[in-house]
Amino acid sequence: MNETNTARNAVTWTGDSVSAVCELDGVKVNWIRDNVQEKLMPVSLFPDAGKNLIDSLSLQGGIPSTMSTFLVESDGKLILFDTGMGDKNSRLMEGLRSLNVAPEDIKYIYLTHFHGDHIGGMLNGNRKVFPNAEIYASKAEYDGWMGMDDSKKQQVVKTMEAYQGQLHLFAFGDSLPGKVVALDAVGHTPGHTVFQVGRFLIIGDLMHGAALQLPYPDICASFDMDKTAAIKARKYYILYAKEQGLVMAGMHLPVPAFWK
Repeated sequence: MNETNTARNAVTWTGDSVSAVCELDGVKVNWIRDNVQEKLMPVSLFPDAGKNLIDSLSLQGGIPSTMSTFLVESDGKLILFDTGMGDKNSRLMEGLRSLNVAPEDIKYIYLTHFHGDHIGGMLNGNRKVFPNAEIYASKAEYDGWMGMDDSKKQQVVKTMEAYQGQLHLFAFGDSLPGKVVALDAVGHTPGHTVFQVGRFLIIGDLMHGAALQLPYPDICASFDMDKTAAIKARKYYILYAKEQGLVMAGMHLPVPAFWK
């Protein structure tokens, strides 16, 4: 049994620096690290964080992070939350094999948003990696990306067209298979979604550098498309998780990507 103290808050988990599992009230969340080497978010991605603040937090060399996905077992359903980068260094397939899960076994994929490090693992060239999966994404996210310039949405269009017959668009507040509720976390992207399943909150890209953004949620990463909305969502869900006693599972939280 190992323990991690992310921002001075302990979460009990079993595993190592590549994969881990946290289980509460019958819901099991398997963390799979998609990146190969240690991941540090460069401080340049946080232009609103001044040098004095970075120095005071001893983050000059970068902010500990990961590129992660989560395989959740809930109500008899096996659900993959996001699919990682999908490049030659991606460890998602290795992580699934370690759990004795094949891509064909995945019946549900829930997407927090459409950035490449979250949907990249859905395709291998033009081939669907998860041929049997039903894909769930927010309608706000889909509509937002479809309204962007062609140069920005090429990967999104290609991926969504490949899974067209398996794509389901939900509204915020909808309940999804596996007793999962989709929650509005717009800001990072037009339809960025947080998912609640039992006592877990899958937070997507609510934070890119937890050591900085947990104590200072007003600071955005340059990836956030709508900074005002992103700050509002970040503050809300940090407080919500604390008040409800929920464990956050984040795609860019540091090893092992759980926080309470």
